[in-house]
Parts: sequence; C-alpha cells; structure tokens
Amino acid sequence: QVQLVESGGGSVQPGGSLRLSCAASGIIFSIYVMGWYRQAPGKQRELVADITAGGSTNYADSVKGRFTISRDNAKNTVFLQMDNLKPEDTAVYYCNADLKRVYWGQGTQVTVSS
Repeated sequence: QVQLVESGGGSVQPGGSLRLSCAASGIIFSIYVMGWYRQAPGKQRELVADITAGGSTNYADSVKGRFTISRDNAKNTVFLQMDNLKPEDTAVYYCNADLKRVYWGQGTQVTVSS
C-alpha cells in the first residue's frame, strides 16, 4: 500500500519559514518524480515545485528564490523549505509521487498571517 505522509505545516507570520516533509512508503521512491502542490480556498490545485529522480528541480514562478525542494532517497523523504513566506502562500500543501501512476498525500495546512 502506497502512503505519502506530509508534516511540518503550521501558522507563521509573513517573512517566516517552514519546512515541509513527505515520507513515502510502498513505492520505489528513488525512481519517482516527487512534487509539492498547493490548493488555496476557491482555487485550483497548482504545482509548487518538483524534483526528478536525477535531482533536477522545477519551481512555480511565484516561489522561485524563496522555496527549495530536495529529496533524501535513503530516507524516502522529500522536503520543501519555504522561506520569506507571504500571505498568498496560504494553502493546503500536498505531496505527490508521479511515475506511471500518481499518488497523493493527505495534505498539510500552511497559514501565513500577521
């Protein structure tokens, strides 16, 4: 059974930082493209960042220079370091594993507010 379990969400003031983690089980983690998506109230789910098996990364324009995605294949975990957070980053953040099938985590709430 495939499981993606996110952690690290919470509430933070503008300019603050959070680090999200996603622990995967039930898949050969190292061969999957791993991604972070987010969905704000009333909006569609959107890609935040992803990282290939080889370590190549891709970011949404809105987070470039502020967010960093990384992976630890030995721990079957993907991370999202979020710095200089803005109120518009408020959303539920979802972990995603993509190869021939796509798997999703349950999501973790990130709230940026003063």
